[in-house]
This record gives sequence, C-alpha cells and structure tokens, in this order.
Amino acid sequence: MARFTGKSIIVTGAGSGIGRAASLLFASEGGQLLCADKSDAVNETAALIASAGGTAHALQIDAGTEEDVVRAVNTACDHYGGLDVMFANAGISGGMANIFDTDVSLITEVLRVNLIGPYLAIKHAAPKIAERGGGAIVLTASVAGIRSGAGSPAYSASKAGVINLAMVSAQQLSGSNVRVNAICPGLTETGMTKPTFDYAREAGKTDRIGRLNPLRRGAQPEELAKVAAFLASDDASYVNGQAIAVDGGLSSSHPVTKQEYGKTAV
Repeated sequence: MARFTGKSIIVTGAGSGIGRAASLLFASEGGQLLCADKSDAVNETAALIASAGGTAHALQIDAGTEEDVVRAVNTACDHYGGLDVMFANAGISGGMANIFDTDVSLITEVLRVNLIGPYLAIKHAAPKIAERGGGAIVLTASVAGIRSGAGSPAYSASKAGVINLAMVSAQQLSGSNVRVNAICPGLTETGMTKPTFDYAREAGKTDRIGRLNPLRRGAQPEELAKVAAFLASDDASYVNGQAIAVDGGLSSSHPVTKQEYGKTAV
C-alpha cells in the first residue's frame, strides 16, 4: 500500500514506541515525515526511515510548549510544502501515585504534555491541513481515559481530556474536511512501560502481561501504529470525532469472574 504518497506528516513522540513505529509505517507508505520528540532518539528514527529509502526530517521539541509546536508545523510546511496529517502522540506517565500523594506540580506537568500538547497540535496544525483541502489529526489517548483502573489520577484525567478534545475539535472543525480522532492504547510495550515488561521477563512472568484482557497479552507499538495509520488515511474518510480502544478487549467489560475458553463458568 502507499496510502500516504506525497503526504506531509508530523509525528510527535517519534523517538520511540508508538511514535517511532507510526513514523516508520507512514514513511513506508510514501509519507514525508517530520519526526518530533524531546529526546535526541528522534534522530535515530529519522535515520531508520532514510536508510529504508524514505523521507524524514528530525526535530527536537517539547510537545507541550506552543512555540515548539508552531516551529514543528512551520518546519513541516517549509520542507514539504504544507501539512496533511498530524499525529499528536507525545505523552508522559506521571507515575502511579494516588490522588492524596500526587503533587499539584506533577499533575500540572502531566496535563501540560498530555492534554495541552494535543490541543496545541490541533490549534496550529488544523488550519494548515485545511489549506491543503483537508486531512487528519490523530491523538493518542488511553484506555485510562475511558474508565478507572489503567493509570494514575493525573494520567487518567489527562487522557480523558484528550478523548473529549477529539470530539469537541471534530465539531469545531466542521466544514474544514479535517478529521480528528483518538486512539486509546491498552498495555503496550513502549519506553513508558518498559520497566513493567522488563520485570516480567526477568521474573519469568511474561504470561501475566495483559492477562486481564481477552487476548491475554500486551500490545506491540506496531499494532497501535496500524490503527493510527488507518485513522490518518483516506480509508477512514468517514470516521470523525471518535476514540478507538486498541486494548485487546480490556475495556469491553466491567469486572467479572473470568471464564476460560471452552470451559463452563462456575
């Protein structure tokens, strides 16, 4: 497939995990990438794309700072003549402290990166995408934003905000032909979750990773990247204002006694 031939695409959080996997996938389908990340690992992502024959430019930014987001949008437009797709994927976890042990400064920082970042991406990317006749904005939310049990209060609140932001912005961009959707990853092996996966492997407990979802496993970044690419492409031309859970089925149920396939519940 070559769904993104000639398309100018920005991916934030492109230095690792879902952002890197999406950047590689977009580029493999003809996209011209601006890979943005706070970490200098973003240069490696761009180099991987270039070594595979793709087109990419790396830029180190803070996705929660307006000046940096403006710089990323302007850089993509300068390099590729405009902008067609924005994948606002950058985010931080903020740890696992409960409400009473979380400092306000931590909540503020999590909201700045995880929620204000996507807001800024929409604010500055949408007009440029509209100028090209339309396109797509994809936001990375989380199953933690759907209901309790998948993240800290700060992280969960930020991702719930991203889900609502996708809905509100889709409405406010009515008539622009700019679609806005969100993906809601479940447990996925990224830089953010690496300690969890590493611990499970060292302890010989990999069978416990993702055991609460029906697929009984965690996800790989490439699996999330494929859904982001679908939403960014014309294949999803009538999908707008949605939050798509990509979680192995975790969010499809309220807590129940688990029933094994082929066995009778007792």
